[in-house]
Amino acid sequence: RDYEVNISIPEFTCVCPRTGLPDFATIVINYIPDKNLVELKSLKMYLLKYRDLGIFHEHAANKILEDFKEACSPRKITVTAQFHTRGGIDTTVTTTWSN
Repeated sequence: RDYEVNISIPEFTCVCPRTGLPDFATIVINYIPDKNLVELKSLKMYLLKYRDLGIFHEHAANKILEDFKEACSPRKITVTAQFHTRGGIDTTVTTTWSN
């Protein structure tokens, strides 16, 4: 039977590629596994690689989804990146893929 796994990462950080200033976000990953589950420690180590990476919000959300999809081959996945306020603007990016 299908079941959904919900993962929340409230301390995601990356860097604005234009200004070099840090960006902070909560990443929420909801997925329906097929044969594989993600190992949470591996996911944590993967996300730490974004800490010094200059990347736009939209690209970060889509890159996380693509890499997760490649690693686990889930039936369905949604990645939501809720970036904290910068310059008076909040950004939330949601991207979804299903098999």
